[in-house]
Amino acid sequence: MSTLTYCKGLPTPAEELNSLGFTDLEVFLAAYAPVFHKAACETANQLLSSSDFNKSKWNTHLQSSYDISKRHAGSVISYAQGAVESAKQSRKNHVVQLEGKLKSVLNWIKKSEKKLKNAQKFYAKIDWQHSKTGCIFSLSSSLKFRSTNWQDLKFQIRRGTLESGEKREPGF
Repeated sequence: MSTLTYCKGLPTPAEELNSLGFTDLEVFLAAYAPVFHKAACETANQLLSSSDFNKSKWNTHLQSSYDISKRHAGSVISYAQGAVESAKQSRKNHVVQLEGKLKSVLNWIKKSEKKLKNAQKFYAKIDWQHSKTGCIFSLSSSLKFRSTNWQDLKFQIRRGTLESGEKREPGF
C-alpha cells in the first residue's frame, strides 16, 4: 500500500541570501536566462534554415558569441533541437487530425445527400401515404423557424462543402 507524504520546504538560511534576498543560484539563473534565450532562438533559426547542421562548429560559435561554457552551449543546442523536433511532430499530428476531420465531413455529406435523395424518391411516389415501408428521412417542419428539416440539411450540406473547398452545382 502506498502512502502519501508531505514535505515542507525548509526556509533558506539568512547567511545564504544576498542583500536583495536571493541565493547565488537564483541570481545566476536570472542573469543567464536572457543569454540562453537568445542563443536558443539563434540555434533554432539555424536548425530550420540549413539542412546540414554541424553541432561541433555551432557549439564553438555559441561559445564565442555568447561567452558561455561548452556545457552550456551543448544544453542550448539540445534544447533547440528538441523544440524544433517537437514543433515538426506537432505540425504532422495537426495535419493528420485535419485530414481525419475532412474525411469525416465528406462522409457525413455523402450520407446526408443519400438520405435526401432517398426521401425525394420516396415522396415522389404517387401513393406514399399508404406505403408499408417508411421513409428514411421523414419530412418535418418547424413553426418557430418556418423551415423544414430538408431545407436545414441542404443548408448544412452546402455550408460544409463550401468550407471544405469542394465546388458543387446548385440544387440536388
